[in-house]
Amino acid sequence: MPASATQSGGAGLPAAHSAPPTLGAEEEFLLVDAETLVPVDAAERVLDVHHRLHPKGAVTVPQRELLSSMIETTSPVCAGLPELRAEVSAARERLVEAAAKAGCRVLAHGTAARQAPPRTPTEAPHYRDVAGLYRLLAQGTETCGCHIHVGVPDREAAVHALDHVRPWLPVLLALSANSPYEHGVDTGFASWRTMVLSRWPTTQIPPYFTDAADYDATHRRLFATGVLPERARNAYWLARPSAHVPTLEVRVADVMPTVREVAAQAGLTRALVVTALRERAAGRVPAPVPAHDVAAALWTAARYGLGGSLVHPESGTAVLAGEAVAALLAHVGEALADLGDEEEVTAVVRDLLHRGEPARRQRAAARGQAPGDVGEWGVVG
Repeated sequence: MPASATQSGGAGLPAAHSAPPTLGAEEEFLLVDAETLVPVDAAERVLDVHHRLHPKGAVTVPQRELLSSMIETTSPVCAGLPELRAEVSAARERLVEAAAKAGCRVLAHGTAARQAPPRTPTEAPHYRDVAGLYRLLAQGTETCGCHIHVGVPDREAAVHALDHVRPWLPVLLALSANSPYEHGVDTGFASWRTMVLSRWPTTQIPPYFTDAADYDATHRRLFATGVLPERARNAYWLARPSAHVPTLEVRVADVMPTVREVAAQAGLTRALVVTALRERAAGRVPAPVPAHDVAAALWTAARYGLGGSLVHPESGTAVLAGEAVAALLAHVGEALADLGDEEEVTAVVRDLLHRGEPARRQRAAARGQAPGDVGEWGVVG
């Protein structure tokens, strides 16, 4: 949805000895009834309580989202994964506290698992524009994701990194998939959120861009067609250069239940960007993988998560999910090691491959094979 307020606190330089790129994370959550766990229009109440508990300026405050049953937290700029973990944990704790005092709870599900009445769009000006343009699409998009920002030197570097990262977006999705249910129905997908978003113009795999001028010209053409809202500063692609700060924003992941999974997603994303910047410094240009090939890989990841086949980002062939994940780890292995993130990230990835992505754990909870039911599973705090 909106671009993050996160600002870049350092250049994403390619050399192994350079300062690591900065990080930021945005998380979208559902607000649910404290007893029934059905989504409720509680965002304004929660924001009011949060502002009283934590005056603006003291901490990074939550933000409105598209629907009034949703709310977003945004981390400050972080130097590394330990700081990011601490900030994400603190933001979640503050949000849970405010929600409790407002009579509701916070749920980390990519879509609403339980049936609820139609939601009300938020009254923020941008979201009024969105609701006015997209109508029923907006009312039916009760989806929550996790957006990772990685600092880059400039806009040209961001577009180069985008071209490099785009074939790997389906693997990042498979690791985070957390939306198998919608309104009481098992969709058969690991990430139904991805399917819901695919109905929107541009909320998909971005095209391959030759440079920043190509990106900006494409955005202007889209805006001129009328498929983007009046106040939109950017298209809604699943990865994009930020419109107002020097970061690459990767928006493919579903919101995840645990902070350690958020940190691992951030670590993999930053390592992909660092790898891309090193490729750029070496004069190597990313292969222009056709958009329909990456879109097919994204659909496969949304359908199966880690529980079936994925499309190998380099060969383009169907492989077991573990093989595609291993290819990602090999691709970013040097960057992960140089950043000091290898041990933490690989431990989380191994755990995901063993226990399954969050969607599989949601289903296990629904079948009574895990603690709690599908509603309780994923409740933050």
